[in-house]
Amino acid sequence: MPMPAFEEYEPAADCACQGCALRRRSLARARAIPLRDGGHPAARGARRALVLATAAGMVLGGGAAAAAAPAAPTPGAAAQDDPGTPQGGRAPLHGPKATVGKPGAPAAPGAVRRIDRATIINRAKLWLDAKVPYSMSEYWTDGYRQDCSGYVSMAWNLGSNEWTGSLDRFATRITKEELLPGDMLLFHNPADPSNGSHVVLFGGWVDGTRTHYVAYEQTRPTTRRLATPYGYWSNSTKYLPYRFNGVPPAGETGGVKPGDATPFPGAAKFRPGAVNDHVAQLGRMLIDRGAYRFYPKGVADRTWSEHDRLATQAFQQAQGWTGAEADGIPGEHTWRLLVQRQGKDVRPLVDGAPGPGGVRAYPGLAAFRPGSTHEAVAALGRQLVKKGFGRFYASGPGPRWSEADRRAVEAFQRAQGWRGASADGYPGPETWRRLFA
Repeated sequence: MPMPAFEEYEPAADCACQGCALRRRSLARARAIPLRDGGHPAARGARRALVLATAAGMVLGGGAAAAAAPAAPTPGAAAQDDPGTPQGGRAPLHGPKATVGKPGAPAAPGAVRRIDRATIINRAKLWLDAKVPYSMSEYWTDGYRQDCSGYVSMAWNLGSNEWTGSLDRFATRITKEELLPGDMLLFHNPADPSNGSHVVLFGGWVDGTRTHYVAYEQTRPTTRRLATPYGYWSNSTKYLPYRFNGVPPAGETGGVKPGDATPFPGAAKFRPGAVNDHVAQLGRMLIDRGAYRFYPKGVADRTWSEHDRLATQAFQQAQGWTGAEADGIPGEHTWRLLVQRQGKDVRPLVDGAPGPGGVRAYPGLAAFRPGSTHEAVAALGRQLVKKGFGRFYASGPGPRWSEADRRAVEAFQRAQGWRGASADGYPGPETWRRLFA
């Protein structure tokens, strides 16, 4: 399934679109609920005025909840949606009682059941495939609350619905370097738990730079899987990595014992025209090991393609293999390294050259500073011209960063609906991704 994407749009405070109009009416009817404007942010002064309007209109009644406040955008990167996930307290399961005690059923409340990383991610994908809608009060058919902490409680197979203030009791603090699929990144705001607290599941690094990772999260409107900057779009430094205590200890290679690993299905499963679950599994493992750039849509599917072969070949070459050992067709050794998370990750691109999947690696903001010369600047300029933003160039774009490049980037950013510091003319990772999409 295609990976969902953020919608980054900042309309004016008086935007007349149906969504903004409905949101203003909802805020005006709120009962003494702290104003936390999100999704379509207005200026700070406008938000304060809206607080006064809300207080004056309390007599109208109603009980609509507001979303969380967005963080200030950073130069070179688009403003992102705030998680908007205020968390309530702990709660019991509300699902069908008949599921308790059956294989795969939730553990007893408060218990820590042993679970491997593959199972955690597979459980997380259940909600992703079902497109479970976000809710702080509703419970899915498995008994778990449909918010971010309920999602992690479900993936970890806890027997209760925890919240951001209690999930750390089931986990151990780790470092960024220790993160593996199935771990969580937790931001709990103890001063105001209902404002900004959020938690996501770590699904693996996008590439060897370890600046972006695949996040599984429950947020509006439905469950999503998205390449996310470390630690998150907003409040990034406050997201702390934790490892679930039910995951087998280190030394069992990512929670998978050699005897428990999925057996190699045979090279015949990875031939032109092949369509099977093993191809999708291979793609997901390769993406988790740094081969994200080989998949233009950001997700693997069940059909064997040239993207899979090139990604497999990059992984094999990262191990130092050459010739027939790096032909892009997974053998038993390649499969074992991927399943058991052994060997070296796919090497990232550092020179801005195009990846085989058509996705260029972001070279970093330092390449786009006054006076800098970089091949990526020329590639950026050519893509801007291709997208229709070449009017700022008196002559063809070149490798030296110039004011013409900055103005062209600024025009492209504004065309995305971005304003302020998010449209400063300096390309960040999100600008780069959209430009080369």
